[in-house]
Amino acid sequence: MGFAVIASILLSLSLSLSLAPAHAQNLPYHADPDAREILPVQGSVPAIRFLTTADFPPFNFRDETGELIGFNVDLARRICAEVNVACTLQAWPWDQAANALADSQGDALIAGLAITPENGERFDFSSTYLALPGRFVTRADAVSGFSPEALGGKSVSVRVASAHAQFMARYLPEVDVRPFPTEIEALDAVRTGAVDAYFGDGMRAAFWLNENLACCSFAGDAYFRPALFGDGLTIAVPAGQDAVRHAIDWALVRLKTNGTLDELYLRWFPVGFY
Repeated sequence: MGFAVIASILLSLSLSLSLAPAHAQNLPYHADPDAREILPVQGSVPAIRFLTTADFPPFNFRDETGELIGFNVDLARRICAEVNVACTLQAWPWDQAANALADSQGDALIAGLAITPENGERFDFSSTYLALPGRFVTRADAVSGFSPEALGGKSVSVRVASAHAQFMARYLPEVDVRPFPTEIEALDAVRTGAVDAYFGDGMRAAFWLNENLACCSFAGDAYFRPALFGDGLTIAVPAGQDAVRHAIDWALVRLKTNGTLDELYLRWFPVGFY
């Protein structure tokens, strides 16, 4: 889904974010419970300088007034409040953000930096705070009784050459998989009845569903396959900065336990993807 499409959806939602969403679910528990034992040492982290970007809605982007907002922005501030330290947020262009962190322009990068071997040599990463599962979408009248095992001989749309297409080929080879150039086209094929179901990134599908709830819905369970769909969203810190990383992990556990992480998720994702 393109930036402009997501941004327009978010702007239309901005007036209703404070309302209780009817289709969201609480977050699964992603944080490591052992982090409870890694208490921040008093004074070891006097402040956290968060770096992010301004082009990744609904996680970090600028609103109509130019203010930096989003799920990641709110989460960074809540982390600092939980650890009781000063907090700053600075937006960088995506192609400069990782280098800025490596050059000590900040203490942590909260912008969806992928955990790759190359990045692993430069940075350490917090525990996952938001996993991105694969989800099936069907027309609303087909949700009841949906089962992936019953898809044999039926058609399922996917984005061409995606990890979700690989999932279908590996785990459901008997299904008639139909590739489309984009997620939007693949999802629209469900709406028009051209295919029986869609399988793809749950988060992107959630945005589309927010505009198409009358016709379609998530069906079945969420599929977590880190080897295919990635490790989810984490916070990067310069390699060796264990005090900051431990403080972030400790805060993530606390924020999940006290309900804050669920609150932020429900606010920014009116149609939940779990």
